[in-house]
Order: sequence, then structure tokens, then C-alpha cells
Amino acid sequence: MTTDLASTMPLATLLGIQITQADKARVKGTMTVREDMCTLGGNLHGGAIMAMADSLGAVAAFMNLPEGAAGTTTIESKTNFLRAAPAGTTVQGETVPINAGKRLAVLTTTIRGEDGKDVAVVTQTQLVL
Repeated sequence: MTTDLASTMPLATLLGIQITQADKARVKGTMTVREDMCTLGGNLHGGAIMAMADSLGAVAAFMNLPEGAAGTTTIESKTNFLRAAPAGTTVQGETVPINAGKRLAVLTTTIRGEDGKDVAVVTQTQLVL
């Protein structure tokens, strides 16, 4: 059931993002690092990291929509890149809402490598539509 949420976002499908948990408190997902998603050095491109975080964040914001809202859209995103994720590995992402209000949702997503160490931390703001 939860993997179907990623299929509603064509980029998430293209990147192979799998949603493994989705509820109001947290959204989790995985993504296998393929060669075609990497930089010249064979490590996951920052844009792919940001796309994963944005996808998980969108699902988390959607899970927390107030009654009557039509959806959300990202209006701000900030990423701290902490370490590389090499091709052939799988990264795990976890998004938790910091605040989910009537007009805005602020969320933090942590992307971790297979070793459990943080690859990136992303804070984003979603506008409630």
C-alpha cells in the first residue's frame, strides 16, 4: 500500500523511491543508488538526494493536510550534505513534521546510508493549497 504513494509522483518512480511507511508522524522510504544517478565520482548526485527528500516531504505534508485542503507545494528547501552515498548502495530517508498547520507544513528529512550514517539533512516548507 505505501509504495503506491510514490507512484503518484513520476520523478519518484523514475528514481526508484519506495515508500515503506507513511503516517502523520513520519514517512520512510528507500532508494537504490544507481550509476545513472551519480556524479563522475560514482556517488549519489545531490539533486537526487534533494528529489528523494522532497518526495518524502510531500507525502508527509499530504498525510497532515487540514480538512478541506487540496494539496501542498514546496516553497522552500534547504539541504546540508554530510557524506557520500556510493553507487550500488541503498539510502534510507525519514521525514518528520516539525509543524503541520493550516497554511504551512515544515518538515525535516534525514537521508542515511547503509551504514546508518547521515548523508544529508533537509528542511523544507510546504504551502497548504
